Order: sequence, then C-alpha cells, then structure tokens
Amino acid sequence: MNWLRPLAAGGCRVSFGGQHLAPSCALRAFAAHPQNQVAEGVVKLQQPKAQLGTDEGKNNFILKTPKGTRDYSPKQMAIREKVFNTIISCFKRHGAEVIDTPVFELKETLMGKYGEDSKLIYDLKDQGGELLSLRYDLTVPFARYLAMNKITNIKRYHIAKVYRRDNPAMTRGRYREFYQCDFDIAGHFDPMIPDAECLKIVHEILSMLQLGDFLIKVNDRRILNGVFAVCGIPDSLFHSTCSTVDKLNKATWEDVKNEMVGKKGLSPEAADRIGEYVRLHAGGLGLIEQLLQDTKLSQNKLAREGLGDMKLLFEYLTLFGIADKISFDLSLARGLDYYTGVIYEAVLLQTQNAHREEPVNMGSVAGGGRYDELVGMFDPKGRKVPCVGVSIGIERIFSIMEQEVKASKEKIRTTETQVLVATPQKNFLDVRLKLISELWDSGIKAEMLYKKNPKLLNQLQYCEDTGIPLTAIIGEQELKDGVVKLRVVASREEVDIPREKLAEEIRRRLES
Repeated sequence: MNWLRPLAAGGCRVSFGGQHLAPSCALRAFAAHPQNQVAEGVVKLQQPKAQLGTDEGKNNFILKTPKGTRDYSPKQMAIREKVFNTIISCFKRHGAEVIDTPVFELKETLMGKYGEDSKLIYDLKDQGGELLSLRYDLTVPFARYLAMNKITNIKRYHIAKVYRRDNPAMTRGRYREFYQCDFDIAGHFDPMIPDAECLKIVHEILSMLQLGDFLIKVNDRRILNGVFAVCGIPDSLFHSTCSTVDKLNKATWEDVKNEMVGKKGLSPEAADRIGEYVRLHAGGLGLIEQLLQDTKLSQNKLAREGLGDMKLLFEYLTLFGIADKISFDLSLARGLDYYTGVIYEAVLLQTQNAHREEPVNMGSVAGGGRYDELVGMFDPKGRKVPCVGVSIGIERIFSIMEQEVKASKEKIRTTETQVLVATPQKNFLDVRLKLISELWDSGIKAEMLYKKNPKLLNQLQYCEDTGIPLTAIIGEQELKDGVVKLRVVASREEVDIPREKLAEEIRRRLES
C-alpha cells in the first residue's frame, strides 16, 4: 500500500475525477468509494492529528483535572499531613505494621466482592494478556495479600489511594480518586476483643481531630440475616436487601420500602415486617435485651449468636470507657457483600459551630466491620482467616477541616523551617552558605534567600510571611567575634550565640 504514503504525508497534489485536489481532499474523495476502506481509515487517523495541530484545537482544550479528582495546594496539604499524622500515630500506638499493595489488581480478584457497588470498579484496557482493574478499596487487596503469602496473623495499617466510578460530590468529600486509611486485625482470637479495639481506635482518632460531637453506630450482619429470615426473606435476597436497608441513613422508610418491593421483589408484608425491626429506637444493652426476648428472633441461630456477641462487645466498650459514644442501630447494614459479623459506622452529630453559618451534612467519617470469609475466597483450599477492620474517611474529614480553616481565617504554615540564615552585609554569600550548611548538618531545618546581596528587611519580611520563628543573622562583627545573632521573629528579641552552640540554642528555644 505504498501508493497511499504520499497522500497520508500530504506531500503533493493529486488528480481525482478530473479535479486537482489537496491530499486531504483527495483522501476524502477517494474514501467515498466503498472499495476504498483502507483510505477511509487513513483519513480518520489523520483528522484528530490535524485538529490537535491547529490553533483552534488549542483554544478548545480545557485545562482541568479529571471529573472527581482535585489538586491540593501547599496549605491544603499541610492540613492533610496533620490529619494523616494523627491517624498514623494512633495506628502505631495500637501496634500495627504497615504494608502496601499495587494500585491495580487482576479484575477477577475484585469482582463479586462488593455487591451492587461492583459497577463502580474502574476497568483498565488489556495491556498484555491480563484483565486489570483499579482497586476499589484496601480490604480486598489485603485479603488477597494474606491468602497469597499464607499469613494467618497480622495487625496492619495501609494508607493509599483507591478509585470508584461514582458520581462525585466534591464539597462533601466524595471523589473518584481518594485516600483510605485502613486498620485491620487478622487471626483467630477470642470473640469481640479485636472488634472492640477497632471501635476504640475510631473513638481516639475522631476525638484527637476535634471535629465535634460524633456517634459510632454498630450492628451485626448475623442479626440482620436473622431479621430477614424471620420476616420471610429468602437467602438469595439477603445481600440485595442489605444494600437497600443501608440507604435508610439517606432516604425515608417509604423510599426504602418502595425499592424493596418494586426493585428487589419483596412482598409489601415482608417489607413492613423488616421495617418494624430496623426502625426500632437505637440504643445499647437495653435494645439487645429487648431483641433477646423477641420470641421469633431468639429462635434464629444466627441472630442469637450475633446478639450474644453484641452484648459482649458492649461490655468491653464499657471497660474502654467509650460505650456512651456507641449506639446499637438495626438500620445500619453496610452494603458490601464481604461483611459477616459486627459492622459499624461513625457519623458526626455536631456540624455547626461559630465558624459556620449553616450545618453541613458530611455523611459517615469512618466505617468497617468483620469479614471472616473473604481470605478463604482466595485460598486454594478455602482456609479462612478471620478479620476485622476499620477505614477512616480521610477525604470527608479533610473537607470539614478545610472549611473550618477557611472560615476561621487561621494562618497555616506550609513548611517546617525553623530558622532563616540572613545577613545585613553585601558579598556575604559564602558566609551564609557555610553557616546554613553547618545547621543542615546538625539537623536544623533552615533556609536562606537565593540572592547574593538580599536586603535585610526583605529577609526579615520573608520570615514574617512564611511563619519562620527564628532568624540567624551574621555580619562582619558577628563573624569577627565568632557569634551569630539569633532573632526571635515574634518578639524581635535578639541575642548573640556562640557559633558552635547555635544549633543547640535553636533546639532549646523551639522546644520551650
């Protein structure tokens, strides 16, 4: 097909149907004939390139981040780092190790684990014989990691990005690309001890972040399954009914009932019976005892086991001193298929303060539960490793804190610089370079202006603008005396410090 090359290259004019046409026109005319399908393909390939190469194409290009994603400025990243450090310190305080897994997995690893949410998984184009998908969460990759490495006992945390083809709501912290902060305990242990620790971790993190009043809702999939069974729901509809019940925190009971009947195929009577249970007033041990006295529910083995463990869980939560922040709520379902036991979700109650004119509903800020069968789905012999964990909703938490900072006009430092090396002298660049190198070598976080002869006023103003607390000033007299003038930016106090003791004095002042 070498005869097509001059046309594709655009290097000549050709005659077609008695007319002299430019190469692009000739190709279009030539491709108009049915037998010339190859030429038509060349035209199609050439068109996008031509459009991209024109000024018109450049003007039509919109510079933006993809839908459901965002950039983060230095100030925003400073807030995020504070949140991450708070969460990581809590995870480490509870003895967790850290792991990492690939950002994409084999598609078959992820499919069939998320119920109705499986449609939100991002599939990747085949790049060499493997069908791949971006990870939807960190839990399923963790289960795959345990099975693949034959690990039966670990306490781990994992902080990484996940991807969901969801309808984003940026102002409420819902994105298509976002971080999850997961803590999980895997292994065979006595009932409810690891589960109680996970709830304790949620309580600690939300308390340390000072987001306002919060409540942690708990339920158990075995109790829910027992409720569905006594209400006459067939086993095949348990998972889909669960995902519908899970919408009760966002929709009215009538909407939920209509979905159960209209889309899930439940009878109105069965839906009403479910409603009698899931709309019971949330509580603690009192609600547990009430359900244990229920003649129908107490005869169901799964429900009885779940209620017994729930009672034990509240005993441990009382010992941890956090039972007043926990609510046993039968309307909590959590839509993911892999949960098998206790499930929980943390929500903020106080969304209005002095800095906000209107309350902001951010949804849940943490969630998790027990998934005892997920690892066995990946093990060739079906060996189960019981697991329980929690995921902190970092993006929603960050959205709340970002609004707080913006409303309060709090000044956020974007660097950790402790001291600026400055001079009032001209031609002192070599002196500054030597001094800042000494500070760096001593572990001091230091900066200097990248000018040979900066004005002292500009150097001091830089400290004011960026929040650097100290300035190390060196001039001719300080160099001769072997000292450095240390200036406290806030108070403008100045004191001469022997050069060899400068790093020690900077640390002492910052620690005090």
